Amino acid sequence: MPASRPRERLQPVVLALGVVGLALLVLPLLGLILRAPWGDLAGLFVRQEVLQALGLSLLTATLSTGLSLVLGIPLAVLLSRSVRWRVLPRRLLRAAITVPLVLPPVVGGIALLLLLGRRGLLGQWLTQVGVTIPFTTGAVVLAQTFVAMPFLVFAVEGALRSADRRSETAAASLGASPWQIFRLVTVPLTAPGIAAGAVLCFARALGEFGATITFAGSFPGVTRTLPIASYLAMNSDPDTAIALALVLLAVSLSVLLALRDRWLPGTV
Repeated sequence: MPASRPRERLQPVVLALGVVGLALLVLPLLGLILRAPWGDLAGLFVRQEVLQALGLSLLTATLSTGLSLVLGIPLAVLLSRSVRWRVLPRRLLRAAITVPLVLPPVVGGIALLLLLGRRGLLGQWLTQVGVTIPFTTGAVVLAQTFVAMPFLVFAVEGALRSADRRSETAAASLGASPWQIFRLVTVPLTAPGIAAGAVLCFARALGEFGATITFAGSFPGVTRTLPIASYLAMNSDPDTAIALALVLLAVSLSVLLALRDRWLPGTV
């Protein structure tokens, strides 16, 4: 019979600091829940500005997640096999994908504006052919994709590294083309990672604020998403701001519950 593990005892200082850290993470959310106008939520949720912001957020987050899938899955394949293909040094490629995760979102919005604005590197040419991107719904989608796609890329890359590559080898030996192997073998093998990454990407896109308001502005029904509407409502209608914040909190909790087995090891 294996010996039982000795009971670990925490130092009082470590325990106290840990409790303070936990309180710092939990108490603000608890305050949001306790101060929520629960009796008026039904009326707040049916307001035109709330429904407008909610519908726009769901639409743009869905579009940005779809765009991230189209661009992010091939990028994850490139990242996972960059050493073998010798296309780019892996560290350089990983750093380029990681930058949006650590970059302040406002800086990302400024960078997008300098690239695609009317006087931007590419925007000045697009303007000449009648294409204007900033301060449109398309700008919201691009801003959300910029900050959210890395989550999907790294999730898919992890799935690619853990997948059994023998199926791809067998398909190649049977004469399948690289595109057929990618579409019919690689993608199904990494489907759980793709699904997890897509959910994370959607949640991050739904909560995007800084890059969106910088690159797309705040126009009702066009670019005013849930986070922007919540921020603006704090000055004039705190109850509406709290209601919108509760929606975003509910989405975040739903993502954690949906992905607990993949992203929170040891949970049941």
